[in-house]
Amino acid sequence: MALTPTETRELLAKLGHLPKRFLGQNFLVDGNIVRKSLELAQVAAGDAVAEVGPGLGTLTGALLAAGAEVWAVERDRTLHAYLEETLAVRFPAMLHLVEGDAVELPLAGLPAGRASAAKVVANLPYAISTPWMDGVLAGPLPARMVLMLQKEAAERYAAAPGGRTFGAISIFLQAAYEIAPGHRVSPGCFHPRPEVDSALLHLVRRTEPQVFRPAGKALVRRCFQQRRKQLLAILREQAPAAEPAWRDLLRSEGYPATVRAEAVPVPVWIRLLSLPPSPA
Repeated sequence: MALTPTETRELLAKLGHLPKRFLGQNFLVDGNIVRKSLELAQVAAGDAVAEVGPGLGTLTGALLAAGAEVWAVERDRTLHAYLEETLAVRFPAMLHLVEGDAVELPLAGLPAGRASAAKVVANLPYAISTPWMDGVLAGPLPARMVLMLQKEAAERYAAAPGGRTFGAISIFLQAAYEIAPGHRVSPGCFHPRPEVDSALLHLVRRTEPQVFRPAGKALVRRCFQQRRKQLLAILREQAPAAEPAWRDLLRSEGYPATVRAEAVPVPVWIRLLSLPPSPA
């Protein structure tokens, strides 16, 4: 069960620990959200699960109680030591806990050979959500992810083309994962209470996921850094050898030469980045 707000405050006081805002330390205090996270992720006994920022172990304990084998990365030394003295002692064969940076260890040290069948269940700090996601999308790709995010980040990841929230990370994520129904989470589910709403984002790996190479991803980012500029004009500057093939494909899909990056949907981006000569 999740700790109540009072229990959370008392435990933090006992540890002499003040929540660090720069690490996004808003601790989950709602058992219903813990259960919803496991339900969406379809966690079952024997599953391999990666967790980011286990904190006081509320979600970690629920995963272990469900029979999952958990790889968890915690950057905060005090919280890492607390988990080592509690959950790691209770589940010595099932909890693999590492002290480190989740951006450098996006799957918390999960063996690469187990990643394709694994799940990610995590409460992601807003500051690292995009670089962390970039690391995961470099592959190998987990089968399913349920991520607690600030609502604005979840909206960017799930954004449809044509709007200001649709960007490079929307393309990279949606090329690899289908976005399944998630769940809105209110600020009152955390201690300390954040100033923004959050959401559980539910991601299921596509049957044929696309993983873009670094050069292709860099080009997509440059296209979105100049949103007001026409896509083909950017391409003539950044990858002139690819421009004729991109122009022909866009024309065949019904897009004018003046189209901007944010108007092009993910399936067309996938085709563009696979064209020869390819910037990807």
